[in-house]
Amino acid sequence: MALIALLRTLAGLSWLAVIGAIGLIVARTARQTPMRGGWTIVITAFVAAVLLNTLSLGLVFIEPNERGVVISAVPGAQGVRQEALQPGLNWIVPFFDRVVYYTISRQTYTMSISPEEGAIRGDDSVEARTSDGQVVYVDASIIFAINPARVVDVHIQWQDTYVDGLVRTLTRGVIRNAVSVFGIEEVYSAQRLTLTENIARELEAKFEAEGLTLVDFVLRNIAFSEEYSASVEAKQVAEQLAQQAAFVVEQRRQEAEQARQVAQGEADAAVIAAQGRADSLIIQAQAEAEARLIQAQAEAEALRLLGEAVAANPGVLQLQYIEKLSGNITVMLLPNDNPFLLPLPDVTGTGP
Repeated sequence: MALIALLRTLAGLSWLAVIGAIGLIVARTARQTPMRGGWTIVITAFVAAVLLNTLSLGLVFIEPNERGVVISAVPGAQGVRQEALQPGLNWIVPFFDRVVYYTISRQTYTMSISPEEGAIRGDDSVEARTSDGQVVYVDASIIFAINPARVVDVHIQWQDTYVDGLVRTLTRGVIRNAVSVFGIEEVYSAQRLTLTENIARELEAKFEAEGLTLVDFVLRNIAFSEEYSASVEAKQVAEQLAQQAAFVVEQRRQEAEQARQVAQGEADAAVIAAQGRADSLIIQAQAEAEARLIQAQAEAEALRLLGEAVAANPGVLQLQYIEKLSGNITVMLLPNDNPFLLPLPDVTGTGP
């Protein structure tokens, strides 16, 4: 690039030298003092200017992120060279060829509902209709690049209109077709990723056929019509109210369940306490019954032993009778018509 600038500067200086030499010759001739070798200098400067100018016009520098399409008037060139100029210094035919430069760097084209964000000022979103008849507005960005091997084809087909004529038109059509397959709720929720993938896949194929490379498709936003937005808002409010009511019902149910569990716990505790008391009473009654049984068995055993003793010695019965009497009794009166059960001993000591 610096070499071409230097050549053009030298060519300009050579033309100035030619003009200056001619002016000097004319001035000397007018004073009748011709300059020896003046025309030789003029011719030499003229040839140098032509050569330098031709060389500067024939050399073309292509930047690394560019390709050059040569438009040629040379016979047999069919108006354009079939191969694009590659990065670096290139040679073209001066005065017959010209170069159209195309960037192969990535470019971004944005269509947005926001007036300041899109490539076109104002609302440039894509209006599309879903399968259930709802209108949506899609914001999207397309990141693309010209295929370096297809630069000449792009120039022949589109020249400098490939952005508006190809990228914009194709993208808007593909978005509308892709949206029409899905319902309104699918577009902004469950099937949004699928929608994006479908658009990117179709754009990639169409761009490739036209000499472009799709780097990425970004589905920035999906907006709805005012009517649908109002209905969605109303639906969300209703859902929130329903959720709140369900929450209150669940809270009351949990409170009731908690109260039921508390009551159940108290009832279980009462049952356990009652069972404990009943078990205690049963144990006590069993103990008393066993005590009475043991006492009865002891009394029965005593009576049995007493009976055996009486049978063996009848005086034992009298002895038991006497022991039951008070120790200080000396006289005992009985009705005259009651017989004595036992012969009483002589308490006076004057027995037979």
